[in-house]
Amino acid sequence: MDLKNLETLSANLGALLQKKKMFITAAESCTGGLLSQSIVSVPGSSAWFGNSFITYSNISKHKVLGVSKETLKSFGAVSEEVVREMVIGAINETKANLGIAISGIAGPGGGSAERPVGTVCLAWKLNKDLEKQETFLFEGNRNEVRYQTVVKALEEAIVLMN
Repeated sequence: MDLKNLETLSANLGALLQKKKMFITAAESCTGGLLSQSIVSVPGSSAWFGNSFITYSNISKHKVLGVSKETLKSFGAVSEEVVREMVIGAINETKANLGIAISGIAGPGGGSAERPVGTVCLAWKLNKDLEKQETFLFEGNRNEVRYQTVVKALEEAIVLMN
């Protein structure tokens, strides 16, 4: 796990956000704040990062971010439908321009045939229009899955900002 790489990606994203006078927010589940940690490791990140949410349980996803109980019941916490509602909730709460939401199964347990360990759903939302959700299957141990998730989250956010 190369935390310096996360800091570099975060700094690159931050430069884009700062140039455009925009803010980012995050709604994290399986990464437990690793995305936010990588962002605040960048000196001066308070110019483009105000806050984030760690909503590990379904109850917190619902109560803090407004994810529908019906969505959670119908699709499960690890779904593109849930991360879409998470990112919208995070942006609604913070008024940030860019939001990233993450929910997944980092392991070592918790997987199933349908959603094996390493399955992670990500969502990005930029301003009012642009939305993207995608599901990934990462390999490795718990920390490797979490790290790969944050790398992908940052890389795709940079692409959206360009």
